[in-house]
This record gives sequence, structure tokens and C-alpha cells, in this order.
Amino acid sequence: MLNNDHLKTLKRLGIIAFFFLVAALVISAVNEKKASAANEVLIDIEQLEVGRSMINSEDVLLVLENAFGYNLTAVPIGGLDVERIERVLRADAFVKDATVYIDAQNKIHIELTQRQPILRIIDKNGLTYYLDQDGGKVPTSRHYTPRVLVATGNIPPYDRDYLEKKKHVIKDLYELTQRILKDKFLEPMIEQIYLTQDGDFQLIPKIGDQKIILGKMDRLEEKILYLKNFYKEALPYKGWQKYKTINLTFKGQVVAKKK
Repeated sequence: MLNNDHLKTLKRLGIIAFFFLVAALVISAVNEKKASAANEVLIDIEQLEVGRSMINSEDVLLVLENAFGYNLTAVPIGGLDVERIERVLRADAFVKDATVYIDAQNKIHIELTQRQPILRIIDKNGLTYYLDQDGGKVPTSRHYTPRVLVATGNIPPYDRDYLEKKKHVIKDLYELTQRILKDKFLEPMIEQIYLTQDGDFQLIPKIGDQKIILGKMDRLEEKILYLKNFYKEALPYKGWQKYKTINLTFKGQVVAKKK
């Protein structure tokens, strides 16, 4: 007959055996899952505007296939490097951020945030690209052309280190665009930025055909203040079509030339 000590020992051994069995089943299930292939890739792209994106699901799958050399559903789950997939996607010119995970049904989820263009640049060589909110370069897309400010004229080729430089034309364009976009008066009014051969900036409004001569980037806030006052006070009486140029380069005044 078993005494209490023997019973306690058997009970402990039973518990230990049970945990080993559970651990073995878990390990077996994990190994089985790792050996199984993903059955679907679900891609969610945060849109720039309602229904509009510069990149689509087919583009994303092609980027990954070019980087890895195979379709993600063609290899076992255990062979997928989720962090590397995220790095590859974040390196794409259209992608700002990427999150990748695999759910319990072996479905690969890819969630992408696109870069948000704020300025379209057409440089002096005719090359076209965008600057995004962070100043990064974004190529044009065959899927969608965002309606943003356009910069043309004597603009030099793109320099990836332009933000690090003390003075650079593209840096001025980026900062000027940011200033326009954060102004509730200017943002809906200005359509284009033009850079002359002399390095002066001109603003082209959406309404009317006059040119706003901004000049260099010095005294920018003062110039914008005078421009806003001119539009609010003078134009309602004279009309939008009266003036050919509005010159802000003279300190302390606006010089408007009539047609």
C-alpha cells in the first residue's frame, strides 16, 4: 500500500509529465506552423486621398519578389524574415513606414504608409519628381498624380544632401512650400513657384495671371505679411485682373504694376 509520501511523489511526477507533454505538443505545433507555407498576402496601403495611391498591391509584391527572389507564399513561415521584409519596404521610394506580421491563419499582413508629396519639381533639365513632407525625394507614379504645388524654372538637379547644406535652391523651395502650406490664406491661393535665371522666386496664384515677385528668401515673413495685406485691402477695390506684377522685393512696401 502506498503511503502519503509515495502518493505525493507520484502526483509531482504526473504533473511534470503533463507539462512535458504539453510542451512537446506546443513545440510540435510551432514546428508544424513554421514548416507550413503562408496561404495569402494581405496588403493594406494608407491612401493619400480617397481612393488614390501612388503605389498598389502589385507594386508591393513585385518589390518583395525582386528583393527576395521568390513569392512570399512559396516558402515556409519559418523561413520568412519579417524584419527584413519591413526594411525592404521602407527602402522603397513611395513608402514612409511598413508593418508586417503573420496571423494565426498563416496570412501575411502588410500595412504601408505612403510618403505624402507636398511639392512637384520640374528642374531645368526637365526631370520631374516630388518632395514629401520630410523633404525626401518621391518619384512620379503611373497610378496617381497628386495635386500639389509645382516648382519650375532654373532649378538644379536633385541633391540628396540638400537639407544638410547651409544654402541650397531645393532647400529654399522646400522651406517656402512648407511656409505656404501652413498659411490658411496662401495655401488655397498659390499654384506655382517659379525660379528665374537670377535666382529670384516668383509665386503664381490660382486666380488671375499676375506674377508675385518674392525675390530671395530674405525677409520672408515680412514679404508674406505685405502680400496678404495687399490682397485683402487693395485687390477688392481694383480687381484681380488689374495688375501684371506684385513686387515684394522692396523693403517696407509693395510695388504693383498694372497691365
